[in-house]
Amino acid sequence: MSIICTICARGGSKGLTDKALRKVNRKPLISYTIRQAIKSKIFDEIVVSTDSKKIQKIAKQYGAKSWFLRPKNFSNDKSSKLLAIRHALIESENYFNKKIKICVDLDITAPLRKIADIKNALKKFKKKKYNNLFSVCSAKKNPYFNMVEFDRNKNVKLVKNKDNSNKFSRSFSSDYRIVRRQDAPLVYEMNASIYIFTRDTLINRKKLINKKTTIFEMPRERSIDIDDIYDLNLVRLLIKDDKKLFR
Repeated sequence: MSIICTICARGGSKGLTDKALRKVNRKPLISYTIRQAIKSKIFDEIVVSTDSKKIQKIAKQYGAKSWFLRPKNFSNDKSSKLLAIRHALIESENYFNKKIKICVDLDITAPLRKIADIKNALKKFKKKKYNNLFSVCSAKKNPYFNMVEFDRNKNVKLVKNKDNSNKFSRSFSSDYRIVRRQDAPLVYEMNASIYIFTRDTLINRKKLINKKTTIFEMPRERSIDIDDIYDLNLVRLLIKDDKKLFR
């Protein structure tokens, strides 16, 4: 069974410029994900998809393959990452002249994951033959308990009530509101770390979530998603001994 790892790294990141090349422990951020993929020893190929020649050069230096530049229509601020992964899969099949069965995408913004997370996620995915899997962590906030929004009339209400009511009058009523966090349904955050797809799901399905989708839970301490300079500085503080990430 042919399994590919895709690593997407856009050069024009707006939230944090040159994100993929920012230094963490004197190494470019993208290097952590490439090294994890290589040391996992579970991939037939490791492919970096980027629109930047500079990122492409660094990716090759750390052992990934990158022979194409991502088209502009898959690299702008409004482009779906799913399209970039799909494009990388098709490019890889043409380049390696073989059909890929499973695609695992590892996000460069989540360097705190461990190799064991990647292996265990793939093991769960293959065991019950899911269509796709994405990693999550337990959510800090819960829409049934401490998340609010405005309704159509600009009234404040809980995002979700026990009866799924959207009525303002019920939002803070003890009859409809969950009053203890422990009693609220368990919810998760997508932590933007690991995505796994069958080829058919990635090529032919438009929706990320379907009846054969599953999740892989990771601890919050390994689920920091670097989106801005504050996240980056936090990760820099946490990664003092990067050998722990390659176990």
